[in-house]
Amino acid sequence: MLRQLSICLVLSALAFVGWVNFAPGARQTLDEYGISVPFLSESAQAAEGGPARGGGPSGGFGGWQTNVVTTPVTLATINDSLTALGESAAARSVTVTSPAGGTLEELLVAPGDVVEAGQIIGRLNSAAQSLARDRAALALQNAEATLERQQELARSNLVASSALSTAQLDADTAELELRSAELELEERQIVSPIAGTVGLMQVTPGNYVGSQTAITTIEDTSSLRVNFWVPERYATIVRTGMQIDAMPVALPGEVFSGEISAIDNRVETESRTLQVQATIPNDDGAMRPGMSFSVSMAFDGQQFPAVDPLAILWSAEGSYVWKYSDGRAERVMAEIVQRNSDGVLVRAELQQGDPIITEGILQLGDGDEVNLLSGPDGNQNAEAEPADAPVEQEEG
Repeated sequence: MLRQLSICLVLSALAFVGWVNFAPGARQTLDEYGISVPFLSESAQAAEGGPARGGGPSGGFGGWQTNVVTTPVTLATINDSLTALGESAAARSVTVTSPAGGTLEELLVAPGDVVEAGQIIGRLNSAAQSLARDRAALALQNAEATLERQQELARSNLVASSALSTAQLDADTAELELRSAELELEERQIVSPIAGTVGLMQVTPGNYVGSQTAITTIEDTSSLRVNFWVPERYATIVRTGMQIDAMPVALPGEVFSGEISAIDNRVETESRTLQVQATIPNDDGAMRPGMSFSVSMAFDGQQFPAVDPLAILWSAEGSYVWKYSDGRAERVMAEIVQRNSDGVLVRAELQQGDPIITEGILQLGDGDEVNLLSGPDGNQNAEAEPADAPVEQEEG
């Protein structure tokens, strides 16, 4: 039993030594887990007559170099533009209602007419109110005549002061009654509160309308408000006054410039978007409220190094890449920011043009000497040795 156990231990040790010395990436795996095997390095050096992996000018296990291919780092900018769909509304829109109840006698405008603020657009039947106004006017005239007679008598000391006060009160009351009658008569007129374009009529003459019945809609379309929504990540960089380009879906090729006029005070929790409102001019009236727009905005953006997707590797510490530097492989930690079809944007200490190893990466260790087959310019290394050929070492 003891002999069999000893044989198993010896075979396991030999298998471990063979795996470390000949399996690609074995030493790298041990390094990642913090396992140090200095005696194996010494044995490997003695067996091959040269330094251990990464420990001498020839690099690799027993003087072997890994053939590699590199691609250059490029710089890519993200979050530098935004395109969103929006819907327009008039700068000002008012639903005109009847100020009082009664029979609609006439409409003075038609859909599409342009009206001014304060312009009368319709009238209700006002016969009763006209009579009340005339009656109040006569009552005021009578009260004023009585007051004048009382004032003449008061100057001659022929009337008491109380009678003069009563006459004055009657005259003031009659004046208020007249003003009230005139106000009721004025409310028989339907007036446009703003300047704009008249919409479709909701009633016709002869209909009875209530005190809040909608008559029509008047919209000021001299400019349009475009409402659109931006992703949450833009919430901190969108500002009022920023320029936008709005392209109406109904007018292909037309681009209207405007600026952000308002921003909502909260992010929608369900969609994780922020509502933004922009104003664009519409002096010629070519656009109508309710039209959809494609809104685009430009930002400074963020710039990150972009590497080939094949160059990304993972360890217990996170993602990293191998950088070719002076004939050696240098491990650089690279946090992934965004994956694109043509490259991976990373947050790493890399510069534009840095050569990143994309082939032969599984056999590398930090500081290993490598044999470059193809560089950033795509040219083949004329002096490159075959992938399995040992590197000659100087004797002695």
